[in-house]
Amino acid sequence: MRHYTLLVAATLAAALNLTQGAANSGEYPSRPIKILVPQAPGGLTDILPRILGQKISESTKQPVVVENRIGGNGAVAGAEVAKALPDGYTILSGFHALNAMLPHMSSKLGFDPNKDLMPVVHVLTVPNILVIHPSVPANSLRELIAHAKATPGRLTCGTQGIGSTGQLACELFKQATGTDIVLVPHRGAAPAQQALMGGHVTMMFDVVTLAMEPVRAGQLRALGVATANRVEILKGVPTLTEAGLPLEMSAWFGLLTPTGTPQPVINWLNREANRVFSTPEIRDRYTSQGASLPLGTPEDFGAHIAAEYQKWGPVIRNANIRID
Repeated sequence: MRHYTLLVAATLAAALNLTQGAANSGEYPSRPIKILVPQAPGGLTDILPRILGQKISESTKQPVVVENRIGGNGAVAGAEVAKALPDGYTILSGFHALNAMLPHMSSKLGFDPNKDLMPVVHVLTVPNILVIHPSVPANSLRELIAHAKATPGRLTCGTQGIGSTGQLACELFKQATGTDIVLVPHRGAAPAQQALMGGHVTMMFDVVTLAMEPVRAGQLRALGVATANRVEILKGVPTLTEAGLPLEMSAWFGLLTPTGTPQPVINWLNREANRVFSTPEIRDRYTSQGASLPLGTPEDFGAHIAAEYQKWGPVIRNANIRID
């Protein structure tokens, strides 16, 4: 939190030295805004900024262009935004991997996501859920842990790839339970889930939005959600904490700008995002899938990023996860 307080102070100081053009939220935006997305079209980091961009365009008559920059777990898009002019016209649709995890895995990013990017708003959080193939002889978390300890090296945990939330959740699960489970990386969430449903791996930490239909159809068995409270759409599934393992793990998404962006501009973007994503039509669309929209202030998002960064550092170091 102190880190982001200092960044906010630095931003305010920079704003005082600028002319009253872009710094005046009443005159922003006066030209097209570009939002960079670090993932492929169709994902949450892509859909959400397109929704926001459309609404901003409708209210300001200024175009908002969304461009996909895939690569490096968000590092390609993050570097471009970090090095852009800090005037509010280049924005990043960021996510957990870039700010909370990647800095612990690589020393060759060429920029620091937590120094060179400023938080604007925490848009969405999607909880993870522990699911297993129905062939695994376990109907509860306790039974799964007992089975893993009785058959070391036999259980396999499918992940969405190196540095994914699924990988880190599997690593944290292993560290917390003292079990020997083999991690199997895949190229994305869909291939990992298909491998699990096909019985090629035995367990997985998946996001609720993707896992709920296979769980309801009986193709997967849910043992616990990695949240503080139960998820409304899967009320019969306990939290992992309830089941005896205090593990919380979610994918999250939000907007960031280059450090030095004038505070009035950040505040304007924050207000617009809160306005757009607070409408019942949009909020209900995502909460009905098990997601939540925290929104709030830039400082709220900064505190969340800082806490996540501190949380995952020890897990990554203990598992020796490197992508250099």
